[in-house]
Amino acid sequence: MDEAFERTNFIWDAIDQDLESERYQQVHTRFPPEPNGYMHIGHCKALIMDFLTAEKYGGLCNLRFDDTNPAKEDTEYVEAIKRDIKWLGFDWTGGLYYASDYYDKCYEIAEDWIKRGLAYVDELSKEEMRQYRGTLKEPGKNSPWRDRPVEESLDLFRRMKAGEFAEGQYTLRAKIDMASPNIVMRDPAMYRILYKEHWRTGKKWCIYPMYDFAHPIGDALEGISHSLCSLEYEIHRPLYDWVVEHSQNMLPAKPRQIEFARLNMTQTVMSKRKLRALVEGHHVRGWDDPRMPTLSALRRRGYTAAAIRDFVSRIGLAKSDSTVDYALLEACVREDLGNHAARAMAVLNPIKVVLTNWPEGETKTLVMENHPDHPEMGTHEVTFGRELYIDADDFMEVPAKKFQRMYPGFEVRLKGAYIVKCEGCTKDENGNVVEIQCTVDFDSASGTPGSERKIKGKVLHWVSAIDAVPFEARLYEPLLAADEEVAEEPEAVEETVDAVEEEAAEDVLTRKDYDFLKQLNPNSLTICNGFVEPCVLSADNGTTYQFLRVGYFCKDPDSTAEKPVFNRTVGLRDTFAKQVKK
Repeated sequence: MDEAFERTNFIWDAIDQDLESERYQQVHTRFPPEPNGYMHIGHCKALIMDFLTAEKYGGLCNLRFDDTNPAKEDTEYVEAIKRDIKWLGFDWTGGLYYASDYYDKCYEIAEDWIKRGLAYVDELSKEEMRQYRGTLKEPGKNSPWRDRPVEESLDLFRRMKAGEFAEGQYTLRAKIDMASPNIVMRDPAMYRILYKEHWRTGKKWCIYPMYDFAHPIGDALEGISHSLCSLEYEIHRPLYDWVVEHSQNMLPAKPRQIEFARLNMTQTVMSKRKLRALVEGHHVRGWDDPRMPTLSALRRRGYTAAAIRDFVSRIGLAKSDSTVDYALLEACVREDLGNHAARAMAVLNPIKVVLTNWPEGETKTLVMENHPDHPEMGTHEVTFGRELYIDADDFMEVPAKKFQRMYPGFEVRLKGAYIVKCEGCTKDENGNVVEIQCTVDFDSASGTPGSERKIKGKVLHWVSAIDAVPFEARLYEPLLAADEEVAEEPEAVEETVDAVEEEAAEDVLTRKDYDFLKQLNPNSLTICNGFVEPCVLSADNGTTYQFLRVGYFCKDPDSTAEKPVFNRTVGLRDTFAKQVKK
């Protein structure tokens, strides 16, 4: 188990009490994603908690895909979710399952409820059902079909299964209490008609169970002891328990549901519906576009599994919702990569420097360390010659106050090489600097006796013009321009009930879902064409480097043999640490 997760929390305290009281003999959890999109950073809190809890108590954790809505589900998402879980370092020790494995059992329980007067077939439309449901201040009222005879409801339900009716014509509802103070308990829908071919069961079913019905049944059938879920399901807990309790001896276990606050982050989209809008609207290049908060996108950008686990550990568990600054995640990534990423030099906005006193055609091979704190990571060689590139931001013809980089008459040191003095520059017809002239202090070679002469200038990174490799650098900023989190709606109780209970069969994106597009940051991606050391050419895709003085960059699969592509993972500047200090 991760050392950072050793400290206790309210969930583990509750499990300790359950084990001590012998309510459960073994801890058995499950992670139940819906395969209607790629997993994002917001899922990591639940994912890690489910798997680590089982690991802590020597128990089991199942992976169960909640495939109760075939409209947008696909094997692509199933395989992506499995890859992400493995990448984070977990395995489903309790087995791999699907909610569709239990469709027959769900149907059997539904018929049993009808026979016992616990469910009925209703004819209200969705809108009418909302009107009859009431509000938080007013009780609901019974449907005109609530007292439909058992034989009639059973007949209609079987005909629903046989495909005799149109979508929306009938719904199976649990008969609980339309005056309940908990709006979830006001005769929730259990089954709806949906003519969508399921990716696993094909055309066998045209009625599908709702999440609130299928989920507790799946948990109980798998022997789950603790159903850990996010806070919006707290008001659904009485229904979860009701489903299990009223299934009599048809279920072998009685799981306990425990809720915790979800993970919300600033300037980040945390809804798969909205992420799908980005993909389908071609606002991004796909689910793994490094601007996306999906795990596959973060992995492509260069984020590490260790950093994400550290991030979730630092957040901890709480019982109330809060929003985490994205800078904390960046700080975790920066810290992890700082310890493991090899160093290299790259220039994103190159400008040529000519060393006027360096002999024409002469070069020198210099040895550079791969990591200053890890000599075991070895070294690599770079070529030094008469012409090289530095970053244009490191030069000013007329220096600003306290500017200690390159300008006429001032000395700087080139990383791992020599001290050079700027003598002047050349401009084009538009007044833009196109070349800088410098002279070399040949007695200042790095690593030689007496070479560390003290100067005021900074140490600058550079790339030799002789073997500089052209490369594309993709620089990423937050996806949303506004400094606010666009989390998965809704927050109001009535809307939360709609979101979980109704599961719109078409999975259609509403106008509200598209409103967040107005907040998209037009500068979320900047592409630079620069030069990098040739040592990175042999690196595998996914390899991350610290480009000195620039940031951490990960080699992208779009790379070619002639021109590598690197994604900026995170900059070197720790904005989160500065915020904490303030």
